[in-house]
Amino acid sequence: MKTQPAHKPAAVPKQSLPPDEVLPNLFALLFGLLLGLALLKFGNPIVMEKFVSHPESQVEWVLNPWPVHLAWGLLACVTVVGILASRWRKDLPWGLLVLPLVWLGWQFVASIGSIDARLSAATLKHFVSCVVCFYLGVFALGRNRNLFLFSLGLIGGFALVLVSGFQQHFGGLEATRRYFFLYFYPRLEELDKLPPGYLKKMSSNRIWATLFYPNALAGVILMMLPIALGIIWSARERFTAGARGLLAGMVGMASLACLYWSGSKGGWLLMLLTGLVGSLFLPFKRQLKIVLIVGVLVLGLAGFGLKYAGFFKRGATSVVARFDYWRAALHTVAVHPVFGTGPGTFGAAYEKVRKPESEPAKITHNDYLEQASDSGVVGFLAYAGLVAGSLVFAYRKGGLGSDWVKLGVWLGVLGWALQSLVEFGLYIPAIAWLAFCLLGWLLAQAGVTDNSNPSGSARIA
Repeated sequence: MKTQPAHKPAAVPKQSLPPDEVLPNLFALLFGLLLGLALLKFGNPIVMEKFVSHPESQVEWVLNPWPVHLAWGLLACVTVVGILASRWRKDLPWGLLVLPLVWLGWQFVASIGSIDARLSAATLKHFVSCVVCFYLGVFALGRNRNLFLFSLGLIGGFALVLVSGFQQHFGGLEATRRYFFLYFYPRLEELDKLPPGYLKKMSSNRIWATLFYPNALAGVILMMLPIALGIIWSARERFTAGARGLLAGMVGMASLACLYWSGSKGGWLLMLLTGLVGSLFLPFKRQLKIVLIVGVLVLGLAGFGLKYAGFFKRGATSVVARFDYWRAALHTVAVHPVFGTGPGTFGAAYEKVRKPESEPAKITHNDYLEQASDSGVVGFLAYAGLVAGSLVFAYRKGGLGSDWVKLGVWLGVLGWALQSLVEFGLYIPAIAWLAFCLLGWLLAQAGVTDNSNPSGSARIA
């Protein structure tokens, strides 16, 4: 008797993305790669771009920062893909959607009477790129509720920033300092060829990794750590709970170590604050939350006091300097309340009122005051309204408590917005582009729950 051949199970057809989801996913991948690259290569303030030279060798391409015009070219290419991947949203608040254009339009108006046309032109180009990133975040990246593809390049770039920080702390900074003072400094004929504060930075043990200076590194960590943790912890389908815990612990410990080595006083306090805010969303009982918050607050402040006691005994010179900058900015607002002195021109205005004993400065160390000084009250209101309005809207409508990714992004942008009170992240492409992109993404995700997607959203394969 002949035996029947065993029945072979039908082959399961390989799943593929629908055609209308390919472009959003491709854009998310490319945009994340660009912003990750920006963390490594475009970490200098736009008003100090003249100090960034074009790389001339393979070593310089790898180790040195890149001029910002390269970033604009890359952003233009990614924007083309973003436009093709975009889909209009009618359900979003038109006021917040229009506010970036109001702010940008007023910057062009304020630049007409600028006291330094060259600086204003460079700053305007940067602001245009920021607004482009915002709308790409709303209409293109906003179609992706899951940021896994976007996070590949972004978290990869952040990881390399942390690696650079570790390398500096464990010998790289000392080697760089020796080389600078032994070979480069003696041949330097004019000190004004160096960026302001460069000698002070080279003489310090504070790390800055791939960014302009230590506080800028702290700003990147403030924004990126909650985002990375949220994305890692939400990747349930890709990693086990143990693997997610290990990855989150590695990223968290490395980030906090680099934050500590950066020596940023404000960064440490703001990380403590954002951590406390984030703990309010944890699914714990109220009593446990109170104990956790009090414990973290006591330990964090105690560590801060022990670490920086000597700084305050010496008179907290950087704090005093910031108050001097802020007084000068308020004076400029009083003299030029409508149009300011032109985008990016605080340094030129400050030189006219700076006290002889005060340190020179190119930037106000307060993005909101800088907006008022550079573009008047209208520029300040438009910018502050955009940042605060987007954060409040995302908090009220975003369902942060039920989505780790949303919560991480919101906390990261909150950290950036708070640090902007004492720093100048708005004027650093690596920080500002990411912040504007994520503001737009938060706006697009507001009201979207775990079981639903925005109109035209794309699934991440």
